[in-house]
Amino acid sequence: MALNGTQTIEVKRLSPALGAEVRGVDLSKPVDDRTWAQVHEAFLDHLVLFFPNQKLTPEQQIAFGRRFGTLNLHPYVKALEGYPEILDIRKESQDEVNFGGAWHADLTFLEEPPLGSVLYAKEVPEVGGDTMWCNLYLAYETLSKGMKKLVDGLTGVHSAVMLYGSSKVGGTGFGGKMSMQVDQKDEAVQEVEHPLVRTHPETGRKILAISPGYLRRFKEMSEEESTPLLEQLKRHALSEVFTYRFHWSVNTVALWDNRCTLHYAMNDYHGARRRMFRVAINGDRPR
Repeated sequence: MALNGTQTIEVKRLSPALGAEVRGVDLSKPVDDRTWAQVHEAFLDHLVLFFPNQKLTPEQQIAFGRRFGTLNLHPYVKALEGYPEILDIRKESQDEVNFGGAWHADLTFLEEPPLGSVLYAKEVPEVGGDTMWCNLYLAYETLSKGMKKLVDGLTGVHSAVMLYGSSKVGGTGFGGKMSMQVDQKDEAVQEVEHPLVRTHPETGRKILAISPGYLRRFKEMSEEESTPLLEQLKRHALSEVFTYRFHWSVNTVALWDNRCTLHYAMNDYHGARRRMFRVAINGDRPR
């Protein structure tokens, strides 16, 4: 392949719902404006991009993430030593649970959730350890006219309390042995409000902005009252036709749009080790 900026990148669509493989760009080198424009266009078109056969240092991964904007520092999870922007996402062979092992969008309990994330595969199991993604544009666009009228007027209340709250405030943690260091704090009980249907700031398309685990209820409704509709919307959003499942290879980089997708890291490789480095790119307030 030619060096960055000397030829058009190759983008291969991977599924009808979302996802594309990108070749012709070396992420270990500074991404010039011409290449960046092509990558950014593919990012908006396909929502999740996969770059195979990349060899990155932590500094190079951080530099690529910063091409999109400033980077997030996770408030509850210990970062990679010496690199506060990078989460060392790993499951050791003796661990029972993994990090990210349920459908979610990253950090929607923040006032400004991440725009997206860059995940770099360092070690992967021979079998298992796939990640699934879901297209939340399609989840909204395929709702009935009556359901759209209902959800367009709702505000979601998000909180980190279940995973990251202390036992004092009702936190349950990850529910099993995990080697990653997570701080469970009283402050995780804090709530933030986001529209259930947001508009993507770059494409203008509407998004069904659910985030299971963090979206606790609707404004001016209890959790009990909110649950039936939340479960219905989750089942709809996770319809098979809206999803894509990716099998990792070492040195693959994934870049996804956190504003219009959910993702789920499969926990089906017990006794094996999996290690990923992740940076999250700061976003804006959903509107």
